[in-house]
Amino acid sequence: MKELALKYGCNPNQKPSRIYVADGSGLPIEVLSGKPGYINFLDAFNGWQLVKELKKATGLPAATSFKHVSPAGAAVGIPMSDVLKKIYWVDDMGELSPLACAYARARGADRMSSFGDFISLSDVCDKDTAMLIKREVSDGVIAPGYTEEALEILKQKKNGNYNVIQIDPDYQPAPLEHKEVFGITFEQGRQELSIDDALLSNIVTENKEIPANALMDLKISLITLKYTQSNSVCFVKDGQAIGIGAGQQSRVHCTRLAGQKADNWWLRQCPKVLDLPFIDGIRRADRDNAIDVYIGEEYMDVLADGAWEKIFKEKPEVFTREEKRAWLDKLTDVTLGSDAFFPFSDNIERANKSGVKYIAEPGGSVRDDAVIECCNKYNMAMAFTGIRLFHH
Repeated sequence: MKELALKYGCNPNQKPSRIYVADGSGLPIEVLSGKPGYINFLDAFNGWQLVKELKKATGLPAATSFKHVSPAGAAVGIPMSDVLKKIYWVDDMGELSPLACAYARARGADRMSSFGDFISLSDVCDKDTAMLIKREVSDGVIAPGYTEEALEILKQKKNGNYNVIQIDPDYQPAPLEHKEVFGITFEQGRQELSIDDALLSNIVTENKEIPANALMDLKISLITLKYTQSNSVCFVKDGQAIGIGAGQQSRVHCTRLAGQKADNWWLRQCPKVLDLPFIDGIRRADRDNAIDVYIGEEYMDVLADGAWEKIFKEKPEVFTREEKRAWLDKLTDVTLGSDAFFPFSDNIERANKSGVKYIAEPGGSVRDDAVIECCNKYNMAMAFTGIRLFHH
């Protein structure tokens, strides 16, 4: 197939629309179900690159959950604790395959942002992963293949209209890429930077110790940032992104946004939240939204008389600011990556509030000394990579 006509571009009035390879060669994909759109393919091709790199860097199956050309979550296939299974709503599914664990983590870290996602999988989609996808609100999935059982499950989703794309895992694009804006063509070399141990070897803080698990998390963070709209930062813990701040003009706003998402991920694991008495039959999206509001500053939106009765069997107690801070103080050994240098130490101060211990950033700010000094104050270990990872 040399080209694929699409219904429209980013918006319904942007017609005609199609995808094709400029040199006339065939497309490296096959649509097995549904009719993916313009934004679906943007998410799919960015997400596929991300998970392919994660698999190469870690040796583990990987998954990502994309929304509007940035990842809402990304993870590798590490087994989940019982608590994680519960907050990701998979505690009723038994033991999951490594690939399914990767998607459960990628989808579960920020369920509000992942609602209606496009999924990318590094490995052949198996039954466990298909069963997990089946129960979530999602636009589609791209993978290098599907087992017969998995494909049958996915083809039943959305009354047979769920988007399922198979990509050639051996496809390599041309070394130069092009983008057109306002009739002007931009050309650049592809971002082929390898995220490896050598990139993280220049540790500039007094604390020089970055253990193997933290090194893996830093790689996950930086690979995720390669495919996240800039400015961006990414908090990672135990093989999964727990907070991604994407597309902000201010670096510290990225850090605050991602830090709040990481905080929410951790607050969801507090027993007070785990034990919330939801009414029977509540929809998954309504439950996610209620939790997000309950742990935030607008908690009375779900606790006010006339509101809580629609969500809970009995009225929960307020999750006080002091209780939340006490729980957040238990979050430790988080890693943080940034796609460009931290210009001020306020980013480090905010990162510390979310348990960050290990950092990777390019360096090169005129205030690097102040940033390093702040890391030393909290005994953080920080590596300067020397390379920026902007993505637009």
